[in-house]
Amino acid sequence: MSVVQITAPKEQVKDDYSFDKVPKEKRNMGWFSVTNITFGIATAIFYFQTGSVMALQFGAMNAIISAIYAIVIAGVLGTVIAYLSAKSGMNVNLMSRQGFGYIGASLTSFIYASNFIMYCAFEGMILVTAVHVYFPAIPLWLLIIVFGLIVIPLNWFGIKQLDKLQKFSLPIFGIFLIITIIVAFNTTSKFEGNFWTYLPDGVQIGGTALLLCIGMQHGIMGLTALIASDYARFLKPKDIKMGSIMIGFVPQIFCFGVMGLLGVWFGVRLGESNPGIYIVTLLGLGGVVFTLLTQLRINVTNIYSASLSLSNFFENIFHFKPDRRFWVVISGVASIALMLGGILDYLGSAMTFQGVLLMAWAAILVTDALVVKKLLKLAPKEYESRQENLYKWNPVGVVPLVISSVLGTIAALGYMGPFLQNTATFFAALLASLLTIIFAFFTKGKYYSKNVSNETSVQLKKEIRETKVNINKGITNRPL
Repeated sequence: MSVVQITAPKEQVKDDYSFDKVPKEKRNMGWFSVTNITFGIATAIFYFQTGSVMALQFGAMNAIISAIYAIVIAGVLGTVIAYLSAKSGMNVNLMSRQGFGYIGASLTSFIYASNFIMYCAFEGMILVTAVHVYFPAIPLWLLIIVFGLIVIPLNWFGIKQLDKLQKFSLPIFGIFLIITIIVAFNTTSKFEGNFWTYLPDGVQIGGTALLLCIGMQHGIMGLTALIASDYARFLKPKDIKMGSIMIGFVPQIFCFGVMGLLGVWFGVRLGESNPGIYIVTLLGLGGVVFTLLTQLRINVTNIYSASLSLSNFFENIFHFKPDRRFWVVISGVASIALMLGGILDYLGSAMTFQGVLLMAWAAILVTDALVVKKLLKLAPKEYESRQENLYKWNPVGVVPLVISSVLGTIAALGYMGPFLQNTATFFAALLASLLTIIFAFFTKGKYYSKNVSNETSVQLKKEIRETKVNINKGITNRPL
């Protein structure tokens, strides 16, 4: 009995597979369980905030159109990435090792980790604001430290612990959400008329206002599409097709179509963009509890994914391989530092630039899988993550990521004109996809795998020998 108690936590930590693919015998989670974990992301109040901000600044209809766009694009990307992850047993960090090289993939791992830490800080500040509104006597800095530290023990035992937490808390979330909607509906609206007709002075439907909304959506779309891989890799093989859709597409509908549109409605009706304020105003102490629940649900997944990415980065670059729990602590402390530094003041800029990097990466992964590997057959179909079998750098992934990110950032800063400024993320993703195909074609898949190169060379020599033998036999057996 005591042996079980000692070894169980170790086994749970080992089952996170930070450095290698999940073995087939460990891919034993049904699609419902995995989808339930991803709903911890989809139910974040952060989507309320983006919906409210976009509606109040750029008009409700522009926010609604951008939400439909986000569902389609992020849903397609998320489904493809979830499928690739479930088939390979790897998350996007490990899948990137082949197409970027194991050192090149470290760039993406670090970008990925920094995004999750940043979003953990965004989500944490919503919670801190809610508690501070109700208990103004408690200093903000103390609330930041307390709620920043809570997510660390909740992440201690990895995916199994996350599954239990999300299953337990989802029904409670649903009850609170319904109560919030009912109370808001019975509260006098700040805007007279249907909420979808709201437009600030000087703003019109479409044009620059719509592009700005889409730009804000891009900041989170790349993340929600990529994060599916951290959990889809545990899917049972028989659940891959159904699970890929459920994990990759359905949460996007809830993120942008339910939570985002509710944010639009709340923002217009209540005249406030910060859900940490208006939920507490509506429900009082119940609003504090509701915000606490939703923000812990999302931040345990943020810290989980950040810890996996940091593990990969430091293993590849420095061969430093501490337990994943070490990176859970580092990620939690880093998010606290960002909150203390006032990260919410830079929300719009952060989302835009994150969108450029993450959407470019997602575009490269999908293009590599569907075009380079499957259509052009320029690279091995099977993903490889072991360093001894990989090159340090693969230009097929690295060069498109660097070029598209740099040019996308320049565009986002406004140096390429107003149209590209507002579509910088889409521009970066399209450019990354095209460059991936071009570099794959010119390198002919040479830098994907050392073993494949060696095997190809051996096979070629064998075929040459066999051809010579056949020619000699033909000469010998030819009638005189």
